[in-house]
Amino acid sequence: MKYEAVIGLEVHAQLQTNTKIFCGCETKFGEEANTRTCPVCIGMPGVLPVLNKKVVEYAVKTGLATHCTISPYSRFARKNYFYPDLPKGYQISMYELPICEHGYVEIVVDGAIKRIGITRIHLEEDAGKNLHQAESGASLVDLNRAGTPLMEIVSEPDIRTPDEASEYLQKLRSILRYIEVSDADMEKGNFRCDANVSIRPVGAKEFGTRAEIKNVNSFKFVQKAIDYELRRQAQILDEGGRVVQETRLFDSTKGVTFSMRSKEEAHDYRYFPEPDLVPVVVTKEVIESIGKAIPELPDAKRERFAMDYGLPEYDADMLTQSRAMASYYEEAVKLCGQPKAVSNWMMGELMRLLNADNKEIEDGPVKPRRLAGLIKMISDGVISIKIAKTVFEEMYKTGKDAETVVKEQGLVQVSDTGAIEAIIDGVIKANPAQHADYKAGKEKLFAFFVGQVMKASKGKANPDVVNQLLKKKLNE
Repeated sequence: MKYEAVIGLEVHAQLQTNTKIFCGCETKFGEEANTRTCPVCIGMPGVLPVLNKKVVEYAVKTGLATHCTISPYSRFARKNYFYPDLPKGYQISMYELPICEHGYVEIVVDGAIKRIGITRIHLEEDAGKNLHQAESGASLVDLNRAGTPLMEIVSEPDIRTPDEASEYLQKLRSILRYIEVSDADMEKGNFRCDANVSIRPVGAKEFGTRAEIKNVNSFKFVQKAIDYELRRQAQILDEGGRVVQETRLFDSTKGVTFSMRSKEEAHDYRYFPEPDLVPVVVTKEVIESIGKAIPELPDAKRERFAMDYGLPEYDADMLTQSRAMASYYEEAVKLCGQPKAVSNWMMGELMRLLNADNKEIEDGPVKPRRLAGLIKMISDGVISIKIAKTVFEEMYKTGKDAETVVKEQGLVQVSDTGAIEAIIDGVIKANPAQHADYKAGKEKLFAFFVGQVMKASKGKANPDVVNQLLKKKLNE
């Protein structure tokens, strides 16, 4: 605890529009190179950009959802640099007048709410993509992505640990998906993160020298990259060295960051106002109209889940990560009336199987009514929780409902006292030494007998009935 981390994140989210930011080309990718282009997005001389209205609406929607102030007047600028995938030789972005400022996102840290400030949200166009061919040594350029609308969300340096960074990113992604402005898919490159990382002695007020880690593309890698960078900087200071300001990249295979360029080599982008676009003016009426279209957001839904369903903060936070998960939960609770049981099954067995298959909850084979049906069978004493786990796996595998699986496999719970007494008598008779030890005071052996009875009944015996009868029988 010698040093404190100071972390700020810059997130680029691709907006979920049908067309690009300044032209009518479709935002469909994964197709033949350079087929989703036009003179505007490939930077031909004499063409003029026209701003996509939906892009502005999505930015305002995001600003409202993250408690930002929406600027009534914002302006695009030219960010000048040369790179083969940037056909115009400059990127149209926002600089001194962004569209949203001074917001925040709340995350749950150790059961408590922590607020991470947002400095600004601005709009810009994406560049194309360089394709390097190792065999021929040639480099090709695909401009299908050029002109894709991006929203850059810049946080305040309020993050203190790699885990907080991951939580913030997941919460931000959740918000973007709730309001349906971006699918925020990191694997597709639609949600990219740059991390600004520095350390300072605990108690110090001044920031340390920061390193910027560029284009980290998964929550796990963000954690690992920041963790490595914190340890690297601490080692430099401990050895009497000086951390230099630089841009670094993360090698996910080796788990290390490495230098890309130093501050001295950094670009001077020579920003100036974009002369081919008029300023963006957003009226109060437009802001109010967009605000009315925003659905219940994760924070409000989390608070409602905790209050209405009596859920712990952790459960409520997990179940509101996506609109699909929250809707699944509420539908299942409505059908079976058991909020905590639904939460336990969703966060346990359901998410375990979905994660193993890399599936989202809306794509899973066990729909809310079938989970509710399984939970009802448990509460009605038809099956035990142990059997229910076997049933659930079969439901997930086949898509059948719980009642069908139970009937087909003969898994109905045995609650008949006579049948269970017969099993108990057999178990006690087969373990005379343990029975004698139990009667002599070794009460921990009770669990042994419960296990033996459940084993003999192939897990079908009603646990409550087993416990009740076993206590009586062991003491006879």
